[in-house]
Amino acid sequence: MKPPSGKTPQRAPGTRMAKENGKTTIRTAPKRPAKRGRVALAIERRLWERALDTCRSRAVGWGLIVTLVFGVASGLLAAWTRDQVLVSEGQVATDTRTVRVSFRVVNHEQTDSAREQARQQATRVFAADESLLRELRASLENLPRTLASVQSLEQVDPSIRAQFGLSPEGLLAIQAQTAEGEPLPEYLARISRFWDGYRRTPVLDAQTWQKTSQGLSPMLELRAAGDTPIATVHRDTALNAEDPDPLRTRLTQLCVQAGIDDPVRQVIISRLSINAKPTYRLDAAATSALQAKAADAVKDIVNEWPVGAVIFTRGDVLTAAQVDMWQAELSHFRAEAERWRVWVRRLSVVAASTAIATGAALYAFLFCPRLRKKVSRMVWIATLLFGSLAIACAASVAAPWALTVTAVAPTVFVAAILVIAYDQRVSLAYSCLHALLVCVALDQTIGLFGLIMTGVGVVVWRLREIRSRDTIIRMGLTTGLALGVATILVLSIDRPVNLAAVRQTVRDAFLAAFGGVGVGAVVLFILPLVERAFDITTGMTLIELRDPKQPLLRELQQRAPGTYNHSLNVATIAEAAAAAIGADTLLTYAGALYHDIGKMNKPEYFVENQWGGINKHDKLSPAMSLLVIVGHVKDGMEMAREYGLARSLQHFIEGHHGTTLVEFFYHRAKKQAETADQGETPRELEYRYPGPRPRSKEVAILMIADAVESASRTLSEPTPSRIDQLVRSIANKRLLDGQFDECDLTLKDLHAIVESVSKTVVSSYHGRVVYPAGKEQPASTGPKTAVGL
Repeated sequence: MKPPSGKTPQRAPGTRMAKENGKTTIRTAPKRPAKRGRVALAIERRLWERALDTCRSRAVGWGLIVTLVFGVASGLLAAWTRDQVLVSEGQVATDTRTVRVSFRVVNHEQTDSAREQARQQATRVFAADESLLRELRASLENLPRTLASVQSLEQVDPSIRAQFGLSPEGLLAIQAQTAEGEPLPEYLARISRFWDGYRRTPVLDAQTWQKTSQGLSPMLELRAAGDTPIATVHRDTALNAEDPDPLRTRLTQLCVQAGIDDPVRQVIISRLSINAKPTYRLDAAATSALQAKAADAVKDIVNEWPVGAVIFTRGDVLTAAQVDMWQAELSHFRAEAERWRVWVRRLSVVAASTAIATGAALYAFLFCPRLRKKVSRMVWIATLLFGSLAIACAASVAAPWALTVTAVAPTVFVAAILVIAYDQRVSLAYSCLHALLVCVALDQTIGLFGLIMTGVGVVVWRLREIRSRDTIIRMGLTTGLALGVATILVLSIDRPVNLAAVRQTVRDAFLAAFGGVGVGAVVLFILPLVERAFDITTGMTLIELRDPKQPLLRELQQRAPGTYNHSLNVATIAEAAAAAIGADTLLTYAGALYHDIGKMNKPEYFVENQWGGINKHDKLSPAMSLLVIVGHVKDGMEMAREYGLARSLQHFIEGHHGTTLVEFFYHRAKKQAETADQGETPRELEYRYPGPRPRSKEVAILMIADAVESASRTLSEPTPSRIDQLVRSIANKRLLDGQFDECDLTLKDLHAIVESVSKTVVSSYHGRVVYPAGKEQPASTGPKTAVGL
């Protein structure tokens, strides 16, 4: 379509005019990338490059190895734990378990019951009292000979009369059984027949007779000396030596069977029933041997368990037989199930554990540079996590009834160690991942995870800063209370509602509370070891190091009092600045106290220890003065190592000057070189501190506070505006010099530090009222002040 004559076609936005074959056309212009898009691409490219550089680092390689080893080891441990019986007799079942593969198993309960019954029904063995039996028989056989010459009953010894219950008729009957003073053969024959029956009639003491009559064994085996069998009789033939009536009845029967008539019969019965003694005693060893033989003869009772058979259901109070059956089912499933079913489950557990370990590694990579920069810290963390997991698994397998302690306490302990060694975020993250590992390993529900995280949360909350031992004690008590309450809430939801479950829940709540208190006690006991292992210094130790009676501080007071006062002022300034940006105030204050201990070796070479007179540096060349000034850092590090000062404080000593320029002596050397007009001009690099630069916010704060405290004393009129200008000048100079490049100090933090330092230094130069001295001063319109130094 042609445009109207004399008119130029209207060009839409984003198009351009072009001529083709003498015709004017409108074409869409190619879009140019926006400036903002180019910046975003550059940032993205830079981030990718940084990520690639990080991945190529040695720490990342070792981190991958540690992660893989930890993940696989944790997975294998979890797979092994899940194959164990994690219930015990008397517990209330929280779910239903059925048979997955059919199997035959020995019913130990029924087998033991059958064997015990066979043991009780086994024949009991009784050994004859041969000496008593010989005595009794001899007394019966010799009685006619003893009484043959007696004329009357009164001539018989009273003891014999009592033993035999002799009466005149009995005396005559016994004397009739003699011929020429000797017993008649017929009498001895009848006594022999009688004795054969009596020997097969066991007379027992009362206690043995009662046990025998109530036992399940119906037969008694009578043995003579040398285990010679006498007879096997029914237990009804046994007689109680202390019950005379049944004994006399049985003796009468034996006498009748032997053909012994009255009144000789009465004499024999009296001899054996008056003050009767047991003629047999239980042979425990022989009886036990027969019982064991009878029990061994009982075969195992085997039960068939088909697939789907219920072992126990939710709410059951587990018996020993049910626990054994579950153990048997686990063993048969591992041995007889298809291999893929077993290994898929195991590999899934290993994969889950490795995924959790990978999550822990990613957290360290993204959010915890302290961990990813040192391989030793990675190994320590992995060892702590795996060791706690191993304790949780082993203890839970050994004592399933104490799961609220064995499963919860190790993770709570991990949380306490990590919050002391690092910070709350690291502790919470790794404890959460460890709780997941525990739940996977012990095959537990979200309820246990919530219970563990309750204890973790309380520990992380209470151990934000440890300034005294009371903090750890209160943590233990609070954690125990929280775990006890949480256990009641969680288990009341997870478990069926019945009386047995309520009792077990209350018991588990007490166990969980005990576990929380126990964690506090263990942490308090091993706190010094934790500090050494993780190279940390707790607030409690820092408070102790602030004590002026510490050996290093006392020596500093005596040998370099000016430096000590300077350190006190710097500590006050730095502590306020640390509080302004949320840094560690205790660490900052303690580090400031010790940062200049190296000046003790040559205190007179530092201006704060010079009390007038000749300055020793006037006799030294700038290079020599430089060595003395810079040397206080090296000397301080040597003294710190000698006194065993915490490594967290040693960085304050080596880094409080960073790599800054020793300006005074550099300019003096430069001026001398220019005046002499010979030699090389000194290089700035030669007059710098060796470093390192500050690697933490606290040391960066100390660098500013140290420089400001020294420089402010050179001000002739320290007004607030001049002090503020001085502080900003020093801070900007350090920033532009790159002294804060290795710490995570932001410009916002730096601004807050400058404001705080200015305010603190200004307050130290506050005004004082001038009091009149001597004669009266003229009145003035306002109070006179003097600067207080």
